[in-house]
Amino acid sequence: TGDLALARGLWGDPAVTRYHGGSWTMEQIEGRLALEVATHAEHALQYWPMFLLDTGEHIGCCGFHPRDKSEGIWELGCHLRRAFWSQSLGREAALSVLALGFDSLGMAAVFAGHHPANTASRKFLQYLGFKYTHEEPYPATQISEPCYLLSKERFSDARISIAATATCDTLQDS
Repeated sequence: TGDLALARGLWGDPAVTRYHGGSWTMEQIEGRLALEVATHAEHALQYWPMFLLDTGEHIGCCGFHPRDKSEGIWELGCHLRRAFWSQSLGREAALSVLALGFDSLGMAAVFAGHHPANTASRKFLQYLGFKYTHEEPYPATQISEPCYLLSKERFSDARISIAATATCDTLQDS
């Protein structure tokens, strides 16, 4: 199907999955797509596919998985195709997804983690306002990864800071 082609284009790239256990087989890609479909069926949330508005090109996915529903905590994930790295598209998508989670879905907090060698993900989470909380093994690799939490209040503060920075950047460019 079309979804499988998109999944293969994203998770079939070893550079995208290098911090998620290395190169993925077709079975792993199909399993991940099945997880997204099942998460959507059960929770009406998933890692949604993302496309460029002007070209319709698939750039990756961003969204939520359940973490601790009883506490209102969900897990954020964002995966981008290599051609779209370092263009702030992940930041833009994550800000929109987090706003949906906190403003419309009533999430209490959002969890995220990253491979310890993935400094881009660390900077990404810090930019969004996530606060380091602990380390725990990532199931796919069993490597102990840094973990973060973002509360609704901290996200609100981060949005204000991001908006202020964007306004200052725009004024400097004029």
